[in-house]
Amino acid sequence: QVQLAESGGGTVQAGGSLRLSCVASGGNFSSYGIGWFRQALGKQREFVGGISWTGGSAFYADPVKGRFTISRDLVKNTVYLQMNRLKPEDTAVYYCAAASMAGPYSNWYDFWGQGTQVTVSS
Repeated sequence: QVQLAESGGGTVQAGGSLRLSCVASGGNFSSYGIGWFRQALGKQREFVGGISWTGGSAFYADPVKGRFTISRDLVKNTVYLQMNRLKPEDTAVYYCAAASMAGPYSNWYDFWGQGTQVTVSS
């Protein structure tokens, strides 16, 4: 059983940056890919990006390409989501999730964190 915990959310002005962290515990983390999702109020959860835990390659949804970067620290069992040039439409609860293979579909993921709120003011 893998436990995930996000942190780093907050309120930032448009154009600013935040870095979210996803710390994993309780499992063989090298077996999992990690995805980041977000859910804005009244909207469906959407894929933000993901990273293969062992391969290190990251991939992104179109709305965040060029602004967001996913990286991982194998020693700390942590995956990061660096968010730059934030826009008001990035406002959402952000979740990390673990799957045997990271991809854009939420039903691929077996374990989820509790989420962290990101609010971008205009």
